[in-house]
Amino acid sequence: MIAVLQARRDGLWTRAQIRDNVLAGIVVGVVALPLAMAFAIASGARPEQGLYTSIVAGVLTSLFGGTRVQISGPTGAFIAVLSIITAQHGIGGLQIATLMAGIILVAFGFARLGAVIKYIPNPVIVGFTAGIAVIIFVGQWKDFFGLSPAPSGLHFHEKIFSLLQALPTITVATTGLALLALLILTVGPRYLRRIPAPLVALVVVTLVQSVAHFKGVATIGSAYGGIPRTLPSLHFPSVTLAQVFSLVGPAFTIALLGAIESLLSAVVADGMSGTRHDSNQELIGQGIANIAAPLFGGFAATGAVARTATNIRNGATSPLAGLVHSGFLILVILILAPLATAIPLCVLSAVLFVVAWNMSELPHAIRLVRTSPRTDVVVLLLTFFLTVFVDLVVAVNVGVIVAALLFMRRMADAVNVEQQFGASHVGPSPGNPPPADTGNSYHDAIGGVVVYSIEGPLFFGAAEKLERTLAHIQRPATTLILRMGNVPFLDATGIIALEQMVNDFKRHGAAVLLVELRPNVRSKLERGGVIALVGEEHVLDTLDQALQVANQMRQPVST
Repeated sequence: MIAVLQARRDGLWTRAQIRDNVLAGIVVGVVALPLAMAFAIASGARPEQGLYTSIVAGVLTSLFGGTRVQISGPTGAFIAVLSIITAQHGIGGLQIATLMAGIILVAFGFARLGAVIKYIPNPVIVGFTAGIAVIIFVGQWKDFFGLSPAPSGLHFHEKIFSLLQALPTITVATTGLALLALLILTVGPRYLRRIPAPLVALVVVTLVQSVAHFKGVATIGSAYGGIPRTLPSLHFPSVTLAQVFSLVGPAFTIALLGAIESLLSAVVADGMSGTRHDSNQELIGQGIANIAAPLFGGFAATGAVARTATNIRNGATSPLAGLVHSGFLILVILILAPLATAIPLCVLSAVLFVVAWNMSELPHAIRLVRTSPRTDVVVLLLTFFLTVFVDLVVAVNVGVIVAALLFMRRMADAVNVEQQFGASHVGPSPGNPPPADTGNSYHDAIGGVVVYSIEGPLFFGAAEKLERTLAHIQRPATTLILRMGNVPFLDATGIIALEQMVNDFKRHGAAVLLVELRPNVRSKLERGGVIALVGEEHVLDTLDQALQVANQMRQPVST
C-alpha cells in the first residue's frame, strides 16, 4: 500500500504507464510460473505451494515494500536452506519457520537494520551464492538424469556420494528430455526476444513427452498427483513452544538470507530504473509477505533478482506490475492447472541448472580470485566451502567475522604513530641553542621535547601500536606533544591506552600536551577523564601554541 500510494503521488498512473506495467506483470508472471514450481519442488514442497508463495509475496511486497518494481517469490538461494528444514521438520515446520522469519524481518525493518545488512563484504556474498549454486546443481541430478539414489544423510558429501552410486540407474529418456530443455534454455534467449525461454522449454518438452509417452519419465502428475484447481484458504498452523525453540535457528537463517537477497535485488532495481529504495521499508514488506505466505499454503519468499530485472526491462515503473504478476498466476491455477500434470520434472531440473549457473557468477568469482587481495580470496573460499559442506549460517557468520578481523588488522596497520622531525618550528631555550638541521627529531633538536602525530582511528586494534611506539621515548625531563588532528574517532580501548600513557609519563616527571583534538574526540576524552588527567591548560588548538607552552615549561625559574 505504501509503494502504491507513492506511485500515485508521483503520477505514475497514466494510461501508457498502466499499459506498460500490465504487460510487464504478465511477462514476469510467465517467467515466474516454471521457476515457482521448480523452486518449490527443490525445497521439498509441492509445486502449487511455489505458486501460492509467488502470489502472496508478489502482492504484499508490491503493496508494503520499499521499492516500486521488486518482484518477490521463491528463489534459488533459499533451496539449500529450505530443503534441509523440510527434511528435518516437515513442510509444517518450514511454514512455521517462515512465519517466524517474517516477524524477525519486520523487527529488522523497525530497528532500521536495513543499512547494516548492506555492509556484508562482497567476497562473503560471492562465496555463499556460489556455494548455494553448487548445492542446487548437485541436488537436481536425481530428476535431471532420472536417478534412483538410495536414502542419504542431509550433508552435501553424503548426498553426492549417494548420487554417484546411483549413476548406473540413469534413465535415457529423462536425460534426453532434460538436455533438450537445457538446449532451449541456453540457446533460446538469443532468438526468443519476447517469449521467456523457460516457458518455451516447459511447453516443448511437455508436448514431446505427451506425444512420445517415454517410459520412466517422472511428471508432476506422477510425483504429486497434479496441481489443485483452487486457491488455498486461510489456515493458521498449530504451533507449540517446543517447535518455536527448535525453529529459532532456521527462522533466523531464512530472515538473514531473505534480507540479504531482497536488498541486493533492490540495489539492482535502483541501478536499472534510476530509483532509490527504502531498505528498512523493504525489510518490513518482505516480513509481512513471509508472515502471510505460510497462512495461505506457501513458504519463504524474498526479492528475486532475475524476475525483478525482467520486470524492469519490460517497462515496469510501479507496483502495479507486481500485482498483475500475481493475478496472472491466479488465473493459471484456476484455468490451466490440469495441464500441469503432464510437465516432466526433468524440465524443471534443467531450469534449476541454469539458475545455479547464473547464481554462481563464475566469471565474477574467477576475476575476484585473480585480482583481489589474498585476504579477500581466503574469505571467499572459506565462505564457499563452509556453505557447501557445513551450513549457510555458519558460512556467513564465519565469513563476516573473518572479513571483519582482517579489515581491522588492515585498519590497525594503516594507523601511524610517528615522531615529527625538523627543529625549524621550535625556538631555542636559554643555554640550549638549536643544532644544525640534520633530520633529527624534536627531542634531539631541543633536548626534552618530542612531538608525535597519530594518523587514523585510535581503536582497540591500534592501541597496542601507540603503547609500543611511545614506550621507546626517553622519559626523563621530557615533554610529549601529541598531535591528534587526524584521529577521526577513538574507542574505549584507545581512551584507556591514552590514560595509561599519560600516567606513565607523569610518573617519570614528564608532561603531556594534546593538540588539535577534534570536537568528538575531545568530548570522549573528557568523559573518560583523560582531559582532567592531562590538565585543561595542556589541551591546545595548534602546534605553535603547544611549542610555546613546552618552551615556557623549560624556562629557568628566576629568583
